[in-house]
Amino acid sequence: TQGTILPAPNFNPIIDAQLLGGALQGISCEKDVLIEILTQRCNSQRLMIAEAYRDMYGRNLVTDLKENLSHHFKEVMVGLMYPPASYDAHELWHALKGVDTEEKCLIDILASRSNMEIFQMKEAYLMQYNTDLQQDIDSETSGHFRDTLMNLAQGTRMEGYADPSTAAQDAMILWEACQQKTGEHKNMLQMILCNRSPQQLWMVFQEFQNISGQDIVDAINECYDGYFQELLVAIVLCIRDKPSYFAYRLYNAIHDFGFHNKTVIRILIARSEIDLMNIRQRYKERYGKSLFHDIKHFASGHYESALLAICAGDTEDY
Repeated sequence: TQGTILPAPNFNPIIDAQLLGGALQGISCEKDVLIEILTQRCNSQRLMIAEAYRDMYGRNLVTDLKENLSHHFKEVMVGLMYPPASYDAHELWHALKGVDTEEKCLIDILASRSNMEIFQMKEAYLMQYNTDLQQDIDSETSGHFRDTLMNLAQGTRMEGYADPSTAAQDAMILWEACQQKTGEHKNMLQMILCNRSPQQLWMVFQEFQNISGQDIVDAINECYDGYFQELLVAIVLCIRDKPSYFAYRLYNAIHDFGFHNKTVIRILIARSEIDLMNIRQRYKERYGKSLFHDIKHFASGHYESALLAICAGDTEDY
């Protein structure tokens, strides 16, 4: 793993549950204790703590966190308590069912998850909300953006298979799709990007460059617009280098929108046990400043402390 959160050594869920109980049920909530425990235990350990907490106090830890905390700090602490698939389901549901559809959240999750992650996320979505993810995507989005999301949500991308003989053929279809831009060509474009294996797409992108003299991302940006274009680019970037994609999304969330809290929280939590170390590295290489430095500059209070604890950092980041 290239995550920043690893299983804690000498882990004792009963002691952690006692400490959390004391922190939550005192006169004033001891937020530092919550940060110290919940950001320094892996997800499976946090779930064991929640079980011990329920046995000890007869109360639900997540409910107590929600009742005692507020604003973005609450979102971080509660978010850490979801199993990964449930967290994705939770984020997708809010993105689809909120006041406004959060297209960028849908893009971040569905463009970057593996077939297995998508399968588990759909199961969690059905269990948590008693509704089908694909039905909700169908009713809450539209056009070729919807069609591409629906295709990704099937979780049927080929795995491990690459055929050099068809790579040039696929590249030619993509090139024509960028020239013609008819509905049929858009369908072919998204079908290739959503269903070919990552290994195959690497070859297709190279062949595309050979045929057109242009990078596939530049071609998509020139030919299409809106969320359809953003989704196609996200798929390409995630196939090429997922940590770089998330570094780019974090940078935009921190700088372009003032500080888009939901995006920062979602990416840090979702990638904390997968590749957040790599994301940090790409962030520093690309943007000159560390992710730790930029979070410290824009967030504050216990919210800042929680984000920094998840992000972790090297001596030079402080």
